[in-house]
Amino acid sequence: MPSPSDESLSTWCERNLGAPVTERLFERAHLSAVIGVRLHDGKRVVVKTRPHAERLVACHQVQHHLHRAGFPCPRPLVAPTPLDATIATAEEFVLGGSMLTGRDDMPELFAAALARLIATAPTVDTIGTLTPAPPWVGWDHDDERPWPRPDDLDADLNDHPAPAWLTEAAQRVRSRLTGTRLPPVVGHGDFESQNLRWDDSRLHVVHDWDSVVSLPEAAVAGAAAAVFKTTNASGAHTRIDETERFLAAYEAAGGGTWNQEERRVAWAAGVWVLAFNAKKESVRMPNGPGQRQLAGEITERLRRAQA
Repeated sequence: MPSPSDESLSTWCERNLGAPVTERLFERAHLSAVIGVRLHDGKRVVVKTRPHAERLVACHQVQHHLHRAGFPCPRPLVAPTPLDATIATAEEFVLGGSMLTGRDDMPELFAAALARLIATAPTVDTIGTLTPAPPWVGWDHDDERPWPRPDDLDADLNDHPAPAWLTEAAQRVRSRLTGTRLPPVVGHGDFESQNLRWDDSRLHVVHDWDSVVSLPEAAVAGAAAAVFKTTNASGAHTRIDETERFLAAYEAAGGGTWNQEERRVAWAAGVWVLAFNAKKESVRMPNGPGQRQLAGEITERLRRAQA
């Protein structure tokens, strides 16, 4: 994602935040350009630019609602607004916190955090559209073929060879997930360690609010349960027993008991995320580590999904 020029960024900030930019503090680019800036009035804010998508309006609405309700997320400052050929938003610059690593209670802490987010989020009927979902949770895409188009890779995944077991797994869980009648909730579709910061065991802030989704609650929890340990560094793998503990903790945090359909949907959603990531990896690196890890777990994960 290309970054805006200094002139364009400064003009946008002056128009929407009341002061031009005096310094770029940091910049990261992947699906979007995320730029920390210092304004002429001394304030520090984060500006995010990405291609236009209608769902960004609802993402902003959800973040605004959660912040006002006291959930730890950056305060949104500017709703989706054009910046050159992109759409930009601004939010407060949140300092402090660190990624949670090396703790035995990570599944329980992450599950409780996600349960709190979903319990605090607005209902689906009070916000704009959140479709289409990001492809890593986009099992209900329009193509009859198994794989949706990735948003960070210029390739049609269906045109690239992969192990038969991987394609079969995606087809099986996609059928389970598109066939459920569980009602949607508003949740976070990329609830990975790299998007959360903690003060010891206290949740400090959740980032990446472009990844808000409207999916069955069990699917949101199941997707998170399969990948919550993921960081920018390689090797952060979420084991089956950790997924199981996450889902048990999430169910307990909700104060109810899931039925068989909800548990199967949760495991199916986890398989989809892992399979999609493994399929993307196969384009760049046949038989890479993500594929090998999933190959060793796929039978058990599918058994639990009953897919």
